[in-house]
Amino acid sequence: MLNRKKLVLGLLILGGALVFGWHYFHSHGRDSQSAREDLLSHLPADSTSVVYVGFQELRASAFLSQILAWAPKPQTEEEYGKFVQATGFDYERDLDRVGISFSGSAQSPKTMAVAEGQFDRKKIESYSAHFGTLKTANGKTIYAVNLSNPPRTAYFTFLRDDEVAICNDASCFFQASGKSMNSEEWREHFLRMAGTPLFAVMRQDSQLLTALSQQTPGGYRSPQLATLLGQLQWVSVGAKPEGDELRVVADGETSNEMVIRQLNDMFSGLLILAQAGLDNPKSRKQLDPKLREAYASLLKSAEVQKVDRGTSKSVRLIFEITPQLLESAKSASAADPPEKPPTAQPARKRR
Repeated sequence: MLNRKKLVLGLLILGGALVFGWHYFHSHGRDSQSAREDLLSHLPADSTSVVYVGFQELRASAFLSQILAWAPKPQTEEEYGKFVQATGFDYERDLDRVGISFSGSAQSPKTMAVAEGQFDRKKIESYSAHFGTLKTANGKTIYAVNLSNPPRTAYFTFLRDDEVAICNDASCFFQASGKSMNSEEWREHFLRMAGTPLFAVMRQDSQLLTALSQQTPGGYRSPQLATLLGQLQWVSVGAKPEGDELRVVADGETSNEMVIRQLNDMFSGLLILAQAGLDNPKSRKQLDPKLREAYASLLKSAEVQKVDRGTSKSVRLIFEITPQLLESAKSASAADPPEKPPTAQPARKRR
């Protein structure tokens, strides 16, 4: 009888542990995704472009240290230094994730960000109330802080103790977010980026997409490519660290299959031309061997795909950025001699 009680008790404990483990695994497995969806749902539904950065996931990657070592250190503005000193908040350490929305027109652009992190709300509100303007409307406390470089006003409000919304226009806080015909389309594109800590999604009417269609990387203009890119309805670019490498996937989507076919052929051709140019004896002679090897590795990893989603088609470009590429590019840039200003030619004497 005693052994049976022990057996039943052991089974109950084991069952409880399994249930707890299942709940813990699934709830924690959804934490990052749920937090991201909640954060992005606060962005305006009429956004034309959205950028997301998951700092928490990026900090855990080996590639982030490579990026930080490669990228130039931005100069800390005096106002931000005072803010850090007064509030104790430092984005490099305390910011977990941020979503940035671009909307409005070229004449009246709106930029809104929703950030989640470790905030000392009392200190931040106290600092902002002292140096900015306090406004209360519709139950929201909105802080208007004047910045000087360049002169502008930033508006922000706390959504939760660990979540804040910032915008360059106070009207951002008085419009519906997420409930419109476009919201489901945005959510669908966000879901495709599940597990990607860094991405940008752009609609056809996005100013970023317009700029992308007007100029190819490296400054080379291609009217044909610009025309094709201008017909894309959505463009998504995602970057995900894999070990010490960064896997980048760019996806252009439209319902026009002919556009996708032409873009697929053009990108495939460009990769072939780039490889041929890299193998050119002149390039072999001029390029630093390490830089050439890094470029060759990039081209080797590059792949062009066509994706059929039924109602829409996509062309997808995939490539991997290695630490060697970043280091080689940095070394090559540092080795380039600065351009000499043109010397004035002496004026000819009149005879």
